[in-house]
Amino acid sequence: MRVDPNLQRRPAALGVETLDVERGGRVVLSDVSADFEHGAVTAIVGPSGAGKTTLIHVLNGLVAPTRGGVRAHACGVLGDAAAWARQREGTATVFQDHALIGRLCALDNVLLGLADRRSPLSLWPWPRAARRRAAQALADVGLLSRALDRVERLSGGEKQRVGVARALVREPLILLGDEPFAALDPPRARDLGADLRRLATHRGVAVVLVLHQIGLARTLADRIVGLNEGRLRFDGPTCLFDEEAEARVFG
Repeated sequence: MRVDPNLQRRPAALGVETLDVERGGRVVLSDVSADFEHGAVTAIVGPSGAGKTTLIHVLNGLVAPTRGGVRAHACGVLGDAAAWARQREGTATVFQDHALIGRLCALDNVLLGLADRRSPLSLWPWPRAARRRAAQALADVGLLSRALDRVERLSGGEKQRVGVARALVREPLILLGDEPFAALDPPRARDLGADLRRLATHRGVAVVLVLHQIGLARTLADRIVGLNEGRLRFDGPTCLFDEEAEARVFG
């Protein structure tokens, strides 16, 4: 479903056009076109196996489409490694499985969010400014008191918050999240959701999140993209995601 194109839209930070993805002979996404806007939170929703995580992986360059492509406001069509490298400088991703290094402390894991901005052969300690940014990112997710604790000693919810802080330290223009609140209790999920919403509204960041909590998607997101069996079933403002639209997405 597409809504009235005359409804006010923000500038698109990122988009996909006529996107197909096949993996192992199976169609995962089919003919998906959608824009993700600066200064807005977009929630990608749908039943298990709908293609939500695959769409996030296409947006961050981890999965190559079979047909169609990704375009970015800053770089145009992302068709080669150089274009993707430029795009990733302003992009951060929060992964569902945390992707943290357990033997390192929380602060060092957050600093790894900046690893691509200095030489991998550098033996110098992290600059004070970078450590200050990492500490602030941990403070933003309520974990500054655990900054020097090894990540392997943290709870699942705390690890997820470290993953969010590692994304925030990049000060991204585009923030992608694959169920970033899955391991959090509802109050903490609402708090972090509010933090990400402020990131969008105050800094103009395009926030794109795969969410399985429909209630959270309704309260947090400006727009909802609904997938079912790899096809786009809804794309529009959250206020139009009514019971009929939800039934179309979730069957």
